[in-house]
Amino acid sequence: MEDQSLDAFMAVARRVVEELPDPFRRHARAVRLLVAEMPEAEVLSDLHMGDPLELTGLYEGIPLTEKHLWDPSGEPDTVWLFRRPILAEWRDRGDVALEDLIAHVTVHEFAHHFGWSDEDIATIDQWWE
Repeated sequence: MEDQSLDAFMAVARRVVEELPDPFRRHARAVRLLVAEMPEAEVLSDLHMGDPLELTGLYEGIPLTEKHLWDPSGEPDTVWLFRRPILAEWRDRGDVALEDLIAHVTVHEFAHHFGWSDEDIATIDQWWE
């Protein structure tokens, strides 16, 4: 992947969403998808993280497993991808294609939308080992 722009990251993430199996795809399409250079300082503070390069993605919202019809509709659920942290991890790893890493972070964050915890994801996803 030669183009490492925000738009290129967004294109990969959108393609990942469109390749999800239905009914996951239908639910994922309702989630706002955003790509930013870096996470905001307030987000890092809320997560008790000091190094902004450690946060490659973030799900903000109420997982589907916890939503109720009577919940007030406020901000839409959002999946964030952070370009510079993803690029830093890609360079550090040196053993994965950038598109694959973007896809992995995207799927990981959408897994949170579907109600999976980091521990749940780790039981089936050996990516980080």
